[in-house]
Amino acid sequence: MNKCQGIIIRKTPLTESSMIVTWCTMHHGILKTVAKGARRPKSQFSGKLDLFFEGEFEIIRSKKSDLHTLKETSILMTRVNIRKSYLKTLSASYFVKLLNKVSESDTPINPLYNLLKRALEYLENSEPTLLAIEHYEKEMTKILGIFNPEKPPINTLSDLCNIPLIRQEILKLLKENSKNNE
Repeated sequence: MNKCQGIIIRKTPLTESSMIVTWCTMHHGILKTVAKGARRPKSQFSGKLDLFFEGEFEIIRSKKSDLHTLKETSILMTRVNIRKSYLKTLSASYFVKLLNKVSESDTPINPLYNLLKRALEYLENSEPTLLAIEHYEKEMTKILGIFNPEKPPINTLSDLCNIPLIRQEILKLLKENSKNNE
């Protein structure tokens, strides 16, 4: 068994009673786990597995695939304020999707994990801004070693991967919010 600490970045139904929980971890990168029975009302995981929750968890590593078994988890931080705002949730999802595009499973991503953690903490306490979105992108290019001061970070990232489409929706909502606040 392995003990890990991570942030839940995705939940997918697997069977009628189980789900796949994807974690971003510092030491193991992106980890996929099966939470057996997690969709049952009286599951041991009830209330412990939600997007952007940070927790400590224990897994049994699979010898055959990259899908491991989740044995137990404890919550360190829920980040409930992110889910109270559509724009915050959308921004957090964008950060996660971008991170997924530039990282591999079972590969340590300490600086990217810390960047995501800082971004989620920011969203927990503040409204997203264009500056915050661009800062995340800039920091990501620096961590990846592809920062170019003569080029917007989003352009550098788009050379590396397809930019998640939700970025456009975030920018549209930010623009609408700034017009409404004038």
